[in-house]
Amino acid sequence: MLQTLTERLFDDGDRSDLDPFAVFEEWFALAGESEPNDPHAMALASVDENGMPDVRMVLLNARDGRGFCFFTNFESDKGRQLLANPKAAIVMHWKSLRRQVRMRGPVEIVAEDEANAYFASRPKGSRIASTASMQSRPLASRAELIERFERLTAEVGEGDIIRPPHWSGFRLRPLMMEFWKDGQYRLHDRVRFTRDSVDAPWQNTRLFP
Repeated sequence: MLQTLTERLFDDGDRSDLDPFAVFEEWFALAGESEPNDPHAMALASVDENGMPDVRMVLLNARDGRGFCFFTNFESDKGRQLLANPKAAIVMHWKSLRRQVRMRGPVEIVAEDEANAYFASRPKGSRIASTASMQSRPLASRAELIERFERLTAEVGEGDIIRPPHWSGFRLRPLMMEFWKDGQYRLHDRVRFTRDSVDAPWQNTRLFP
């Protein structure tokens, strides 16, 4: 019988030709079937100007063989942090599967056409909110936020709203991808893939849980 990628991942046989992006796709598809809400949610860690770590939940909005993309306001805390220090770490945890994936590596800004295409795919209300919200800045009251949103909605009317220049996306280009699967008595399975650069071949090893 042909092994799944997950079976090959945790087998003690040769894994040298195993692509971690392909393994991720197998896991992500399963999460989409079993996770009750937001299977594409992930914790994103960055570092501020004082070297202090910061972490928050974001959504994985796009992915391909280059890496994993999320979109945000570049004037937010995470936007400013990643522009100043373009490195990040991500973890995706799926309780329904009892599995998680960790990734870290350099971050790059997505191309203009990628940002435009994703922005255009969002509901109109979400596009308006992206312009109305001065993300991460002090807000006197929720009423102020609603007033800004309603005023901009009225100004736009039936027209379209274009992507504001401060709203775009980042792509994490992983140099490390680690797959973890729950095991009885905490004898978990854990395999880590690493590479020296985004163009280098992957190496992998099993780790003690």
